[in-house]
Amino acid sequence: MKNQSIKILFLISATRINKKGLVPLICRITYIGKRRSFASGIFINPCNWHSSLQIAKPPGNENNLINTQLSLIKQEINQAFLFLKVQKMQFDVDDIYLKYKGVDVKPSKTLMEVFTIHNAKMNLLIGIEYTKSTYSKFIEAKQHTEDFLFYHYKKKNVLLENINLKFLDDFDFYLKTQKGFKQITINKSIQRVRKIIKLAIAEGFIVTDPFLLYKPKKVFNNVIYLTTEELLGLENYNFSQPRLDQVRDLFIFCCYTGLPYQEMATLTKKNIIKKFDDKLWIDMFRMKTKKQLTIPLLPKAISILEKYQNNKNILPLISNQKFNSYIKEIAEIIGIEKNLTHHIARKTFATTVLLYNDVPMEIVSELLGHSKISTTQEHYAKVVQKKVSQEMSKLSQKLKVI
Repeated sequence: MKNQSIKILFLISATRINKKGLVPLICRITYIGKRRSFASGIFINPCNWHSSLQIAKPPGNENNLINTQLSLIKQEINQAFLFLKVQKMQFDVDDIYLKYKGVDVKPSKTLMEVFTIHNAKMNLLIGIEYTKSTYSKFIEAKQHTEDFLFYHYKKKNVLLENINLKFLDDFDFYLKTQKGFKQITINKSIQRVRKIIKLAIAEGFIVTDPFLLYKPKKVFNNVIYLTTEELLGLENYNFSQPRLDQVRDLFIFCCYTGLPYQEMATLTKKNIIKKFDDKLWIDMFRMKTKKQLTIPLLPKAISILEKYQNNKNILPLISNQKFNSYIKEIAEIIGIEKNLTHHIARKTFATTVLLYNDVPMEIVSELLGHSKISTTQEHYAKVVQKKVSQEMSKLSQKLKVI
């Protein structure tokens, strides 16, 4: 911040004469081109006020008292100004006035400070409200933000009030060109920064939301999933290695239940219950959305549970990293030319198992545990269009016969 000074000026409000013929003295503070005026509480005969000298004349008990009061006001304003400068805070004329009035002024916070506050709270809530995986993503987001600040501004931090629409657009550009991220990953990173800004607003560190006019760039991704033929091929293949056989079973289980990795890994016998229809259901809460998952078990899923019923755990345990490594190996062996990950099983459940078998979108959304149906529609709209196209082709053939 440049070495700016303040200007304190006293003015009379000549149009507001009281019954005694006195007018109020208004104090005006000017700092960095901005003004703040307030009533001093002092009244004076307008004939006695000398604006150029900023004093009341002629000398006398009443005018001397006014001059002393004005001097004290000026002194207290200067003290408030010097206090804020010593604190090395970024402040404006309103903050000077508030400090003069004895109101505590919150120090300007930086983005990294609020990031640290947020992540510290999140760390304490692991296993209660958040997973370790979600926490690690915010740690990564903080690092990406620090890298951007140093690359773009040659600084390690930025004041919250300096974050604007250009800052966010520059961050988007940096993640794309320097980190090589795809747009969907960029949107996720900026979405995490947005959560930090929301915390800053909630805590009163800033008033204006820099995300107010920000719109994330749209991502149009094709949903990757296994077709009916690929799914059957995977089910019927005989693996000689037990590790591949187990991972295939876990993948198939999720193709018929839609469970995300975290829910698959924490599934217990308590989560398998017999419900009103006398059939087995999965009943648990999804960690990401905190929404209850109630999924009826299809025959293929039940057969896999029965296969491992003598195990200590309801399903074999394996890390997400190893799972994704082995499922890629499986795809290469079988000849599936798709980049398989655990998440592909969930997408296969939504498409090949549900939507292609005429299960309504709202039920698909419920079974996937999405927080809102628009999320399901956004992801699987093209899949539904393909299904509509297939059905219309069948109808066209029928009409030709008629």
